Amino acid sequence: MSDGLQIIVGALIGYVIGMFPSADLVAWVASRGSVDLRSSGSGNPGGLNAARVLGKKWGVVVIVLDAAKGALAGFLGLAIGDAAAYAAGTAVIAGHCWPVWNGFRGGKGVAAAGGSFFAVFPPMVAVDGLTTLAVVAVSRSSRLAIKVALVVWVVSAAVWWAADLSTGWGPDAGPGLLLYAVLGAGMIQARFAMTARAGGPSL
Repeated sequence: MSDGLQIIVGALIGYVIGMFPSADLVAWVASRGSVDLRSSGSGNPGGLNAARVLGKKWGVVVIVLDAAKGALAGFLGLAIGDAAAYAAGTAVIAGHCWPVWNGFRGGKGVAAAGGSFFAVFPPMVAVDGLTTLAVVAVSRSSRLAIKVALVVWVVSAAVWWAADLSTGWGPDAGPGLLLYAVLGAGMIQARFAMTARAGGPSL
């Protein structure tokens, strides 16, 4: 399969998986349909808001499911080829942030991106994970930790490509790795910026 076709197939796979409404379904199960995360707490259909509104246990479930979406998309893409893996890993974030079924109003894409690391950029699981924990420990700010982690993601992708480092079982480090990081981090940052301009919730 050509790289062009891989990108198309991978993008379709990633976007469809990314649209899976993890937070909405968890809220429905946890509250028996009485709680809508989009109108409760911060209003964000994500794990942190689910933890505030439904309890920590349910927040963890949402985060795990969102991360699983990213991992599933990445591994399915990887089964097709490197180009498909990068496309799927990028598109799963887009599907989570802008699901067509909900008028393109989704979550922030952080957990979906983190899940995609497992298939598309395995070293980042440790690098970004440790970075996030360190920033949260020092600043007590999850939003700042996410912003720093996004920068680390892009810089790390550039370093891995430039130095031709191994990504473990992931696709070979190349321009696709940097594009995946730039587009993925850019989409997450865009969602935060759009929400801030609209005076809406953060996390």
